[in-house]
Amino acid sequence: MNLLPTLAAESTLWQQGLLRVAGVDEAGLGCLAGPVVAAAVVIPAFCQPIEGVKDSKLLSLAQREQLFDRIVNHAIAVGVGMATVREVECLNVLRASYLAMGRSLSRVSPYDHALIDGRPIQQANLASHTTIINGDATSYAIACASIIAKVRRDRFMKRLAVRFPGYGWEKNAGYGTKQHLQALQTLGITPHHRQTYAPVKRVIEIRSQVQ
Repeated sequence: MNLLPTLAAESTLWQQGLLRVAGVDEAGLGCLAGPVVAAAVVIPAFCQPIEGVKDSKLLSLAQREQLFDRIVNHAIAVGVGMATVREVECLNVLRASYLAMGRSLSRVSPYDHALIDGRPIQQANLASHTTIINGDATSYAIACASIIAKVRRDRFMKRLAVRFPGYGWEKNAGYGTKQHLQALQTLGITPHHRQTYAPVKRVIEIRSQVQ
């Protein structure tokens, strides 16, 4: 049975007078194509959680879409930031995710404190924050952010799928599914593929040898 995230971390901050608390999470770290997308969600202080909010990975597409609108309507502020494929390749995906997080937080400023999913961040330009491992499963604000990030990225990949059909991005969102890997072999790479990722890199090497 999956436990629902709580407001424990948020409540501790609220009781200290830090009322504008933002939850932050990203989507797309492991994808072969597309950007990394981060979301920051400032929830109302001492709020009642929206029923059904939890880690986006535990929700269906329909559930995420429904909760997306409720979160946006309930939140004090919602910000989304992206790191491009080029930034992922130049910085590495972890640093690119920090960049996306910073961009999402800049869109909800001013905030008092950020709760960020993941391990400690060595990043000077992220202001007052706390990182929480598995935060999307334990912190309500981070779970809200995980839903926003996932939905926004999925929608972006669906739009790209219209321009680059055959890879199944409308369903796999750029992850390395069987359809996506087969399409890499037959169709080749696109400008939206991460060329430093092993499956994509192998296709480039094979095609260069053939030529």
